[in-house]
Amino acid sequence: MSEKIPPSEITPESVYFNRRNFIKAGVFAGSVAATGGIYRFFNPPPPPEVVTAPIESVKSAGFSTTEPPDSFETITTYNNYYEFSTSNACPARAAEGFVTRPWTIEVDGMVGKPRVFDIEELLRFEQEERIYRFRCVEAWSMVVPWTGFPLKKLLDMVEPLSTAKYVAFQTYYSGKTNHPDAKLPPGPNGMQSSFAAGIDLPYLEGLRMDEAMHPLTLLATGIYGKLMPNQNGAPIRLVVPWKYGFKSIKSVVKISLTDVQPPTTWNLAADDEYGFYSNVNPNVPHPRWSQAQERRLRDSRMQPTTIFNGYADEVASMYAGMDLVKDF
Repeated sequence: MSEKIPPSEITPESVYFNRRNFIKAGVFAGSVAATGGIYRFFNPPPPPEVVTAPIESVKSAGFSTTEPPDSFETITTYNNYYEFSTSNACPARAAEGFVTRPWTIEVDGMVGKPRVFDIEELLRFEQEERIYRFRCVEAWSMVVPWTGFPLKKLLDMVEPLSTAKYVAFQTYYSGKTNHPDAKLPPGPNGMQSSFAAGIDLPYLEGLRMDEAMHPLTLLATGIYGKLMPNQNGAPIRLVVPWKYGFKSIKSVVKISLTDVQPPTTWNLAADDEYGFYSNVNPNVPHPRWSQAQERRLRDSRMQPTTIFNGYADEVASMYAGMDLVKDF
């Protein structure tokens, strides 16, 4: 039996990949001087330290997984936020100047009491910690300790009409860009244009009414008991743990209740790849890769993906009688 190597003696992932990038730089370069320049190209400066204020009062909730959460560093340095960057690692620097105060969320449509909520009012709601598995459609995953409150709590306050069947969400978008090829002036928040992101903006998402009202569906205001970092969707985002991550829309500014299925960004961009439901399903491959396994970020370990991301006991009944391949 081989001797077990202490974790402290294992080469960190960042060092390992930097070594590979240095070798790449040497291959592409014809001189030592060029190697240095290309090395810097493959190894941009590290993202800035994420500093965010604690949320005043957070209680534990009964919905958490027993899996240990990934580190604050991992969660805040690897994600998708195309309005800032098309790179996973990571939009933190581009999002540094993103202004999240003042901030409001308008809730309208098929409701009895439409209203506008201020973020400070929403932070006064009782905040819960929910440790959820998070599965990206790109086949990587992590475990995140979210802080927030059930979406149902907010929807109940606006009194949905009985005819409302869906809930539509819209993210913040300045309509401006720093992208050199776009014909728009630079924006104060450094957001990209749809040209740069490769998708139409503002970002849109939607849920069926029963999905939105499910107790697992969260409006998250933070992670690790701290206010949400900009690159993770500050100041408030949706979290739907049994669906692929792109359904969990960031930086929400508008919620509308409707009786028709709302358009969603990735379904509009490629309806053969990204369905309206987008429930995690290892039996339905993406057209370009399998969804049967996922790479857990904390250790790059491959593991089997489970139906509904492991939340089948809680949510499968909502899809009884549906063809989960056709209605993916």
